[in-house]
Amino acid sequence: MSIIRKIRRAIRGEVSPRTALLEGARRTQKATQRRGEPARLQQQAKESARLTPNFSDLSPNSLLEHFQTRTEPHFFPGLDRGPQSVVAPLHRLFPEDTAMLIASADRITDKHEWPLLGLLDHTFIGWHRDPLSGYEWPRDFYSDINLQRNDGSDVRFIWELNRLGHFLKLALAYSETGEQRYSAEFFRQLDIWEAENPFGYGVNWNCAMEVALRALNLLGAFAIFRNASDLDTSRLARLLRIFDRHGRFIREHLEFSYVATSNHYLSDVVGLLWLGIMLPELEDAQEWREFGLRELMREMTKQVLPDGADCESSTGYHRLVLELFGYSFLLCHLNAIEIEEQYWEKLRRMFGYLRAYLRPDGLAPLLGDSDSGQVFPLRRRSGNDHGYLLAIGALLFDDPQLKIDRLPIPPELLWFFGEQGVMKYEALTSDKKGPGSQLFPDAGVCVVRDSDRYLLFNASDAGLNGRGSHGHNDALSIEVSAGGCAFIVDPGTYVYTADLQQRHLFRSTAYHSTVEVDETEQNSTSKEMPFVIGNEAAPRMLECDLGPDIEVVTAEHYGYRRLTHPVTHRRRVVFNKTRRYWLVVDQLNGKGDHDLSFRFQFAPGLETNVSSDGVVELFAKTSGARLLIGTTKNIVQVQQPELEARFSSRDYGSKEASASARWSLRSVLPFALSFVIVPVSAGEDAAERLSLARSWEG
Repeated sequence: MSIIRKIRRAIRGEVSPRTALLEGARRTQKATQRRGEPARLQQQAKESARLTPNFSDLSPNSLLEHFQTRTEPHFFPGLDRGPQSVVAPLHRLFPEDTAMLIASADRITDKHEWPLLGLLDHTFIGWHRDPLSGYEWPRDFYSDINLQRNDGSDVRFIWELNRLGHFLKLALAYSETGEQRYSAEFFRQLDIWEAENPFGYGVNWNCAMEVALRALNLLGAFAIFRNASDLDTSRLARLLRIFDRHGRFIREHLEFSYVATSNHYLSDVVGLLWLGIMLPELEDAQEWREFGLRELMREMTKQVLPDGADCESSTGYHRLVLELFGYSFLLCHLNAIEIEEQYWEKLRRMFGYLRAYLRPDGLAPLLGDSDSGQVFPLRRRSGNDHGYLLAIGALLFDDPQLKIDRLPIPPELLWFFGEQGVMKYEALTSDKKGPGSQLFPDAGVCVVRDSDRYLLFNASDAGLNGRGSHGHNDALSIEVSAGGCAFIVDPGTYVYTADLQQRHLFRSTAYHSTVEVDETEQNSTSKEMPFVIGNEAAPRMLECDLGPDIEVVTAEHYGYRRLTHPVTHRRRVVFNKTRRYWLVVDQLNGKGDHDLSFRFQFAPGLETNVSSDGVVELFAKTSGARLLIGTTKNIVQVQQPELEARFSSRDYGSKEASASARWSLRSVLPFALSFVIVPVSAGEDAAERLSLARSWEG
């Protein structure tokens, strides 16, 4: 029973004895297997790629000819450089993107520079050199490396570098220009990478998810470079060996748990699926493909909520998971691999959730964690850029509701669907009306919107069925946009392990547009554990009435019930669509005196002023849009709002100065405070708009 007690202490949330027993047995088995692992991996490192009998007997030249002339399996049409493929040049359809692509490939080739997450001017200094701290990660056996060092280093940057996504830029530039210097740079870097990352040693073999995502990018580069003139028999043998090692490592180091699986395990099975589909010449390909497809469906059932949202309470990871499923479904379709309709329908709901939470400016609110991760990054997208996926969904489902005219046609359409896909998308009639207000009860998210007025009400829990990992202390927080500008926003993530203080700050209650009681976090966190968060808040929706003129959403959470004098926070949002403003009513129920802080977190780049009567005015210089925030009445005990210095992050590793407004007081409970949030268009009288809003009690 001791192993069960250890497992139950290590996990969070409600876990049955049977699940704890299974998880304990799994961990014990893995620990036993790991004892002889260094010797086993060293032996595997000496082996060539294991091919099926049909190909193992071929001469090196015949094998090279096979890969250069094969017409199956099928990769994405815009990347498949088989002997009979006809691919439209990028510059004819996307001239600006072509110029950007070539410039990026030139920087990689000539200066060894390319963006790395939020580091837009990263210069390559080694596959193991941490770009933040300069720390050189050791080449020790992968499981012996401590990932959390508390010295300013962050393995997330090293992992992103070693996903080798920049190889796709070289491949696309080669496809567009035919210039051999791009293929030469690819082979040169790959040779160095393999030499400096011996199989199973170093931080780049520490996580199967990273191995899997690297395999996807290498498959994309290989799809183009397999017809490069400088691909010879020795380089082909090296590539096949690398692919075989990646598949073997993923299969033997799956990030599975009986307690919960997440985007990590999903990435593992996607890596095996792609390797199995695209390299049937490898001995284990069929097993990888069958296992990957089977587990992909199981994980969709487990990880995607019935309303289409990813289970981790994070829009950033919803994008990542949607890419994993969407690209994999397309690859299966291209290779006549059947997927049941129920899974396609769930994928459609995932696109629908993204369409609903996308702001009027075309960018995404960053609820929960966002590490800017992309699957198969043919074009680099910032952490809050999710709109390009809607175009892919529109083609997959022939759905005009997923087409947004104001967003540019993404070049990904050409690469994933070919020229015919771009033409089909251009001919698709868009939904001019756009999405209306929607409730996603399983996600705990409600979006109330009309025209360019948008409010997202977040009542999601910590994620992963309450276990938490990528959720934040943001229960009952809101995002507000109007006049084409985001005003009230979620601050994003910034970093994970590079700075634990900043990590916890960005996911804290005080960094979100909600109510803080007695300077206490809604959910418990541990300062030494960046990926652990409790689920004491357990928010729930109480009311959602999305009427034609008035919309009302109410939710409450219980994170403050663990105080000496327990408190329940209930928030009610009323949207008057006719008069164009919101009423936010916060009710704090309980007993005793408490310190209460009501905050709204603002987007960077806004001019912020506080008037003498306590009204906060936000002004967007670029659009001229304004937003007013004030209490509905002059309440004596409420202090003048205080502007607090804050930061916001849209890309992992970067942050911008911003601000929040805080109304604070000490009061006996129960206590209620109401705010009006009023967008003001150019030419409108702000004082009149505010007075009208304050006179209406909803």
